[in-house]
Amino acid sequence: CDYRMKRYVFRRTVDGIHIIHLGKTWEKIMVAARVIVTIENPSDIIVASQRPYGSRAVLKFSQYTGALAMAGRWMPGTLTNQITTKYLEPRLLIVTDP
Repeated sequence: CDYRMKRYVFRRTVDGIHIIHLGKTWEKIMVAARVIVTIENPSDIIVASQRPYGSRAVLKFSQYTGALAMAGRWMPGTLTNQITTKYLEPRLLIVTDP
């Protein structure tokens, strides 16, 4: 187990499988939910994933919440270069890639 994930692991089985501590995971999910709820306009939220396995989750999340989905590759400077036509300034950026 990675040292950064050690606090979220409940125990390790004999086979070497790490069991996730559901209580601590639930606390972090609730904190994230409280942050997302504070954003009044859902279009101020960008959900991004460049990986293929995260793209479907990003698209579903944005479909149900009204957030802006950025699945796959996106133009460099989208968040930093104000001159570009696709410049965005979100209040919240959610990234699914590890």
